[in-house]
Amino acid sequence: MRIKKHPVLSSIVEKTEVEFIFEGKMLKGYEGEPIAAALHENGVRVLRHDHRPRGFFCAIGNCSSCLMEVNGEPNVRVCVEELRDGMVINMQEGKGKLKGGEE
Repeated sequence: MRIKKHPVLSSIVEKTEVEFIFEGKMLKGYEGEPIAAALHENGVRVLRHDHRPRGFFCAIGNCSSCLMEVNGEPNVRVCVEELRDGMVINMQEGKGKLKGGEE
């Protein structure tokens, strides 16, 4: 999923490696890359469940296949949300739940 060498894009900038937590497990990715890309690189193929498993689909924030809970906030489109150091990311069932609120 990551482009490391490209025949046309000669200046691929090295990014800073960061750590994040996914479902209680510490993983690594690159700061600023889409969360979905970091998860995919770490072997995570199912991003959420909504009657069936959902994976990385549109990669432009247009569908709802990649909605996850990020730092306690549900319904974050992880295909366009940038990874930051220390993020806590969890899968979400259906519509997700707001803290102290209803579905």
